[in-house]
Amino acid sequence: MKLKDIAHGRTGDKGDISNISVISYKAEDFDLIKEKVTAEVVKEYFKDICHGEVVRYELENVHALNFVLDKALGGGVTRSLALDKHGKSLSMALMEMEI
Repeated sequence: MKLKDIAHGRTGDKGDISNISVISYKAEDFDLIKEKVTAEVVKEYFKDICHGEVVRYELENVHALNFVLDKALGGGVTRSLALDKHGKSLSMALMEMEI
C-alpha cells in the first residue's frame, strides 16, 4: 500500500530546510506509520535531493510524524534553480512511498 492510503501530509520550508509532516487518518494506523516511515527510510527516499541530516519527531497526541530534512531545497528559495523552490510538493512525493 502507499502511505497516502492511510495518511496525508503537509510541507513547510525555511531556507534550505524542508519540514514534512505525515498525519495518520486513523489512530490505529499510527503504529504502522511509525514502524515503516523512519528517518532512515525518508533519507533514502529523498537521497537525490536531501544532502543533509533527516530528523524525525513524533507527535503522539495528533498521530503525526514531523521530518526535518536539512540541505534539501537546493540552497533555499533565493538560491535554488528548482521549479518547486519551496519544496511544497515534497509531502505529496512522500505520500507515494510504498509501505
